[in-house]
Amino acid sequence: MDISSYVLLSQEQALRRRLDVAANNLANMNTVGFKREQPVFREYVEKTDSAVKPAKQTSFVLDYGAVHDIAAGAFQPTGNPLDVMIDGPGYLAVEAPDGTTAYTRAGFVKVLETGELATSGGQRILGEGGKPIIVAPEDAGKLSIGSDGTVSGASGPIGRLTVTVFDEANMDPRGDGMFNGASGRELTAAETSLKSGGVEGSNVNAITETTDMIEILRAYQTSQHITDSMADMRKQAIDKLGRVS
Repeated sequence: MDISSYVLLSQEQALRRRLDVAANNLANMNTVGFKREQPVFREYVEKTDSAVKPAKQTSFVLDYGAVHDIAAGAFQPTGNPLDVMIDGPGYLAVEAPDGTTAYTRAGFVKVLETGELATSGGQRILGEGGKPIIVAPEDAGKLSIGSDGTVSGASGPIGRLTVTVFDEANMDPRGDGMFNGASGRELTAAETSLKSGGVEGSNVNAITETTDMIEILRAYQTSQHITDSMADMRKQAIDKLGRVS
């Protein structure tokens, strides 16, 4: 396999990566709090033997990972006064099934039988100081959540939902609608802005993703056409060499 074949192969691998990301975005267009992903590539330049003419450097495509589009999704009313949407950057902290702290923007909130606030999946929501918020039985049906995250019952404030912000490069999807995060900072009450009574929809645009998939398909077809053309050229060269011999 010559250098040009390796270059085309790296391009096709990058196109496959783009297609996987676009397909995952489309699959999650109705997932609450989902942020569309965008793959990131960079050029990798390999120095070749000085005898190779005319080029002495070859550029390959290197998969550099993916970044999240942090644009907010639309507010979706749910009729549940406990459901919240984060109005701005950041994530709610929850206790993951493995006991670690995970983060999510899916703001479905309910009260467990134990009186603790939790997500729709049953993961306990962590408030200030990483502690769960516990609601007394007499307050369970009279809860409200303020724009600063304060959870109040009939007897007054109970706790506060905290929002943690990160450098998005430090966010790692877990595959269960939650993220692992590192080096985050909890926002103060004055910095926090929540909307209650609904959740944040996905920020995926179906038309954009479908158009991107069409462009990826056309680029792959072009790459395949070039590969076939190169194979024909090799075959013709071998045939001519055979006749000369």
